[in-house]
Amino acid sequence: MLYSPKSCVSTGSMRVLLIDGHPDKNRLTSALLAHYAQSLPAGIEAQMIAVRDLQFDPNLRHGYAQQQPWEPDLENLAAAVRACDHLVIAFPLWWGAEPAQLKGCLERLFLPGFAFQYHQHNVFWDRLLTGRSADVLITLDTPLFYLRWFLGNPVGRRWRHQVLGFCGFRPVRILYCGPTRRGKAKPLMAGWKKKIARAAASFR
Repeated sequence: MLYSPKSCVSTGSMRVLLIDGHPDKNRLTSALLAHYAQSLPAGIEAQMIAVRDLQFDPNLRHGYAQQQPWEPDLENLAAAVRACDHLVIAFPLWWGAEPAQLKGCLERLFLPGFAFQYHQHNVFWDRLLTGRSADVLITLDTPLFYLRWFLGNPVGRRWRHQVLGFCGFRPVRILYCGPTRRGKAKPLMAGWKKKIARAAASFR
């Protein structure tokens, strides 16, 4: 089963694709992602896409056994991923992972023939999105020391190795912004913005 997006014409400039994975508008995740875009060096071509604005079935209904055609919005998103040099995905951490709509988008988009391809006669695979780097921006209320030392940081390891790294993105940096609730976001905001600006200025 092979999936391939519609072709994109390259302009020759470095392209950054920013994906907002929050299901609601005007949230902290979106503001931080906008700050990332504003902090990019001059000459970078940036495109912002919010998953909440896309029309698609988030359920991979037949697994890999039967092709489920992409809707037009997923066709366009696939083309944008293929065309980018650097990917930025932002989302809030809910129940240890990304929101369901973003997870469904991943399952529908990162399919064999587009993001990876298993070998027929061994256990290995081709990473079809090699040549791109990525940053993952996660807002969360879990204290960072607890996430790392008591929980083992499953979300960061999964995104770095089992999602983006699996498809060829390298390096993959994880940017955490938290804790966010009970008045903690306001005094930490300046530090988060500095961290995001440094990442935007130094990708690849």
